[in-house]
Amino acid sequence: MKGSIRSVWGVIVCLGSLVWAADEPVWLTHSQFQAVNDKGEQLVSGGKVVLEGIVLNYPADLVDPTADDTITTPFNLGGQWQIFVQGEGEDHAGTAVWIGQLYNNLPWVAPDGGYSNAEFIAELARINSARFTPGDRVRVTGYFLSYKGKNNINELHNKDPMYDFRIELIAKGVGLPVPEVVGLDQLKDAEDRYIFDPLRLSGGEYYQGRLVKIKGVWFVDDADWGPNAQLLITDGTRTLPVKLGRGTGIYKGANNLVRPFDVIGIMDQDSTDLRSGYRVWVPNYDGNGRVLASFEHRLADGLR
Repeated sequence: MKGSIRSVWGVIVCLGSLVWAADEPVWLTHSQFQAVNDKGEQLVSGGKVVLEGIVLNYPADLVDPTADDTITTPFNLGGQWQIFVQGEGEDHAGTAVWIGQLYNNLPWVAPDGGYSNAEFIAELARINSARFTPGDRVRVTGYFLSYKGKNNINELHNKDPMYDFRIELIAKGVGLPVPEVVGLDQLKDAEDRYIFDPLRLSGGEYYQGRLVKIKGVWFVDDADWGPNAQLLITDGTRTLPVKLGRGTGIYKGANNLVRPFDVIGIMDQDSTDLRSGYRVWVPNYDGNGRVLASFEHRLADGLR
């Protein structure tokens, strides 16, 4: 199957997109999987893929997996689970893997299309979510959807077992990648506008789904510091959103960072126009006062 990567990529290059409907999964690199056109639209769609890489985060540090099937609010999906997997070597990209509980709170899903609490807990057990930790090498096989500028492995919002994705452990504790140092001037232009490169050789697209480090910044306003908050950092000229996770070290009053500080997290995109919305997602904070990062991400950077 791995031999199909080159031929599949040739289809993307020649035709501008790749769509297939066969149940047989196609092996792709993350870079191939996340390819976009000049509008930011994904070039790969349909079918099932196989990706390999390094797990970057604990899932509960990004989203809340707590099952609650009493929620009826539209678009509130109850329990969720998500990891980012980063490509290795020349595969300069990464991919989110996501599952939600209450798909039936989406207007296009049938009323019985969500998981009960027992069903969702069983799904997390099937994924064996506690087995995967940052630094593990894994193989992910599954269907996918485009979401706000990136392709995500998921269940197509369908709880039928035929749409289940599978995560296999290849090697335990391989180690996290060293965060790439990125300046805000590599993500924004002089007028503080996002740099978008459809070839994914620069700007936010180049770093999307990967562990990055931004040096010498500070908060524009930290009043909303807390779990799931989105704050702006600046270098005095440019700004960038930082999405705080829900790790146990992020809580009201936990911000003891001395200005300026560094930020280590996962480059994400959350954009309706598909050409902007890049942000750094920081899963947790270990209270060190110098670097906004989770403990394992700080260790990957060689900081103790």
